[in-house]
Amino acid sequence: MENSSSSSSSQGDSPTNVSLAPSPALLALLEYQALSVSLVLGVCSVGIVGNVMVVLVVTTTRDMRTPTNCYLVSLAVADLIVLVAAGLPNVSESLTGTWIYGYVGCLGITYFQYLGINVSSCSITAFTVERYMAICHPMKAQAMCTVSRAKRIIAFLWSLTAVYCLLWFFLVDINAGPSRQVECGYKVSRNLYLPIYLLDFALFFAIPLFLVTVLYGLIGRVLYRGPVPHQPPALPKRCGDPDSQERNGSCRTSLPVSSRKQVTKMLAMVVVLFALLWMPYRTLVLVNSFLDRPYLDRWFLLFCRVCMYTNSAVNPVIYNLMSQKFCLAFKKLCTCGAGGRLQRSLFVASGGFSERRQPSIQHQSDGGAAPPPSVRPQDPTALQAPHEREKGLSFSVV
Repeated sequence: MENSSSSSSSQGDSPTNVSLAPSPALLALLEYQALSVSLVLGVCSVGIVGNVMVVLVVTTTRDMRTPTNCYLVSLAVADLIVLVAAGLPNVSESLTGTWIYGYVGCLGITYFQYLGINVSSCSITAFTVERYMAICHPMKAQAMCTVSRAKRIIAFLWSLTAVYCLLWFFLVDINAGPSRQVECGYKVSRNLYLPIYLLDFALFFAIPLFLVTVLYGLIGRVLYRGPVPHQPPALPKRCGDPDSQERNGSCRTSLPVSSRKQVTKMLAMVVVLFALLWMPYRTLVLVNSFLDRPYLDRWFLLFCRVCMYTNSAVNPVIYNLMSQKFCLAFKKLCTCGAGGRLQRSLFVASGGFSERRQPSIQHQSDGGAAPPPSVRPQDPTALQAPHEREKGLSFSVV
């Protein structure tokens, strides 16, 4: 009895131990999910905040409204679409293991993914052409490189790309995966996608990358080797001051060579990172189009995705590190919210004090209460100091 009891006990313990111990496959899956969610969510969060700041800085700061910055806003919006439409659904799919957005979500998210990816490539090509014109043909750039023309070009690029990406509404659908989970994937045979992927690879990666490489080679030859082309005479006003801007959005003040070199380095860094970070995913898609059994190692797929999302998140960091104007504008934007809350609290505490009531305070100053030096009407330099300080920062908030 004792032996049978111990035997039955040992037999009863064995299944329990097996069921409680996680299998290596389960541990590997949990490790992948944890790393995938943390990496993608972290990169996407940084990228969303940074690109929103780029849009706000350029649209609310008068001195930042230049043709080049218009293209950077277009690039920031495209990167936001990539991060929201590709990054965040990837997080939810990693957590749940299935597609949770249904058929309409599959169509819409796929469409916006490719729209953001392709528009980002078009925006990079557009600001490279603008830099080439501004540096290699400065006389023509005075008439061609304007804010209004940049807006029209951006609208055309977005419209053309939006129509092109409509193709994906007819190419994707939800279906059951190998383990019966719902997936958003191919609607027809995978072999039929080869011409589409080849066209997409050529139009939005290979050709733009070749073009910008040639243009930056010409720009570098002008800036670093040969004499700088003849520049139009600079006006005394700085570019960005209201009096120095024309109605069409251009500015006749030319930047010094050192400033143009710095801007070109910053934009060239954006292009280099675009090429490097998109190369793994573009190459994988192209190679898998020719293979009977595609290479779908989940760790390599995670690496490709993180590279994609990093490309969409890193551009604001580059602007902040390599552009003093962007750095100052970012700091101004970050401190503006705190300053606005402080002003509102002072307004409430003073019973509704505002600038409209300043004349009454100055009128009461004859009774012995001297006004602060910053508002004394007999001190013209004090009245001009805030305006001059705004000029010194090279930008003014509208």
